[in-house]
Amino acid sequence: MKKTFLYEKHLELNAKMVDFSGWQMPIQYKNLKEEVLAVRQNVGVFDVSHMGEFLLTGKDALSFVDYLVPNDIKEADINKAIYSPLCREDGTIIDDLIIYKLSETKILICVNAANIEKDYNWIKDQIGKRNVKLSDLSKNYSLLALQGPNSYETLKSIDMTSMIRDIDYYSIQVFNESNVPFMFARTGYTGEDGFEIFADHQFISKLWDKLIKAGVTPCGLGARDVLRLEVCYPLYGNELSDKVTPLDSSLKWTVKMYKSDFIGRTALVDYTAKSRLIKLQLDKGIPRSGYFVLNSNKQPIGVITSGSMSVMLEQGIAIARVDKNLYQNEEELFVEIRSKHYNAKVVKKAFYSGGHK
Repeated sequence: MKKTFLYEKHLELNAKMVDFSGWQMPIQYKNLKEEVLAVRQNVGVFDVSHMGEFLLTGKDALSFVDYLVPNDIKEADINKAIYSPLCREDGTIIDDLIIYKLSETKILICVNAANIEKDYNWIKDQIGKRNVKLSDLSKNYSLLALQGPNSYETLKSIDMTSMIRDIDYYSIQVFNESNVPFMFARTGYTGEDGFEIFADHQFISKLWDKLIKAGVTPCGLGARDVLRLEVCYPLYGNELSDKVTPLDSSLKWTVKMYKSDFIGRTALVDYTAKSRLIKLQLDKGIPRSGYFVLNSNKQPIGVITSGSMSVMLEQGIAIARVDKNLYQNEEELFVEIRSKHYNAKVVKKAFYSGGHK
């Protein structure tokens, strides 16, 4: 079982540890609800050092990454972050990534912990004769996600803003060119303003201590899952998988068909989606992954991919994958929970509007 560099610090804070993709990770500390509210109303910090970091360098790095994914990397500004699925030739999703365009010849890719080896091997096999060097820096980095409306003010309080600018949303700032450069990205997975801070293990360990001493609430993966579900961010292994394409998964906006070529373009250009993701809100009952979704005739038309009790709404919420041919745009559906059928309202927007910059 893998452990992050902060493992002992989690134990000191009495975190409940669980197995997450082969890592011992904190699922929660004192109280999940308090952790969610801290991020929505103040500031919380997550250890997300299990995530993977790949660096691609060389004169063909930019054109290669632009070919590697369906989203547009080439036209993005320097120091911008771009969210994109990573697809096979048949259009199915290998992973979803955040790609940081550090320069025309240097690209950082942050990948999901469960997919580090799979993603690395896939990307390596696509390079061919291009002038690109691929480096897996995952073991060199620890990563903190500082999230919440008071994130920047908190950094001010610990004298971090003397070196850090108030950068735009989905941007990154790099501070040095050492083997493990300190990088500061205004990204996150909660829908709130915040920063993901990439640095060496010792730096992150000291920063964690400063943040906890400053009163920042430590948050676990349980709160992270509720937070991302409230703002309807997809999770690989739930909404996204090897069996579906971006067009089946409400990610059409990431597929830039105007690009002349990218892996999966031929398959996706004439692809007809087989399923779609919908958002459900329940007055009673807590939906969970795998529960059946039924139409007005009580016929199964799909399954819950992610479900929980919303802290902010105090209601059950869920994302569900439904068969596009069976779902007839009904406003009311049912979720089967322990052989009982609970009314579920289909909602168009995110359950909760976060406050990211």
